[in-house]
Amino acid sequence: MKMSAGKEAIGFIGVGLMGQGMAANLVAKGFSLTVMGHRNRKPVEDLVAAGAVEAKTPAELAARSGIIFLCVTGSAQVEEVLKGESGIIAGAKPGTIVVDCSTSDPTVTVRLAAELEAKGLHLADAPLGGTPAQAAQGQLSAMIGAAPEVFARIRPACEAWAQKIVHLGPVGDGHKMKLINNFLSMGYAAIYAEALTLSQKIGITPQTFDSVIRGSRMDCGFYQTFMQYVLERDRDAHKFTLVNALKDVRYLEGVANAAGVANPIGNAVKNSYATAVASGRGGDYVPMISDWIAELNGVSLAAKG
Repeated sequence: MKMSAGKEAIGFIGVGLMGQGMAANLVAKGFSLTVMGHRNRKPVEDLVAAGAVEAKTPAELAARSGIIFLCVTGSAQVEEVLKGESGIIAGAKPGTIVVDCSTSDPTVTVRLAAELEAKGLHLADAPLGGTPAQAAQGQLSAMIGAAPEVFARIRPACEAWAQKIVHLGPVGDGHKMKLINNFLSMGYAAIYAEALTLSQKIGITPQTFDSVIRGSRMDCGFYQTFMQYVLERDRDAHKFTLVNALKDVRYLEGVANAAGVANPIGNAVKNSYATAVASGRGGDYVPMISDWIAELNGVSLAAKG
């Protein structure tokens, strides 16, 4: 389904922290958009007020769309929305492209792509780099795995919400790269947490620590959002939950195992998140792992009033 102006009609499932901003940019930039919500009604209502149409089932959404973006938790949810009763496959027209922007298991992505191709449909993986704030501003990055002709069709829609788009190769490559990217970021978070805890334990406050690292070669955007929580107690500095971080590093572990790669640091990072989630902190955001590591060591990183 295409609009007269040449823009493909878009479907979007998963208008949560990241998806809402992405979908809003699609509407703002002239795409016909059909959305389907989950638990939180407000993003859907805001998007409908901006000009989107709401669908009640994935099949209904698929019937209205040429390209469908999924921004859900992971592979299990992607498979459910594709193949479940009233799923995308049930309603999609031949040639429809499904773009999985979730952080998913690459082995599942490749399998689902083959299943969709057998039905005349296409799958691309386009996991995201950035924050919800960057999603709202249309400044995300996308790591895309897709056949060349599929990439050519989805690129204009991806450009509505991404400022950096890299076509890595065939389907599955996006999710592989995203897991490596998240290993770096979640690994940094675990290292920051331990470094801050050790510093506090030996008499160097987070404020003093930051005065040395900020502006040095060890500074980066991820460090700054992490420290925005540590120093300012801003819970919303990086809204990505520990339970989702654990899912991603577990996916990475599976990929490493399948490739026969020893990854002792990856396992150590996974266990930092696993202990936090097992302690009941799964709903906390990534920078808050610093509080968990500090608590285990009998210190607090919060500034004393």
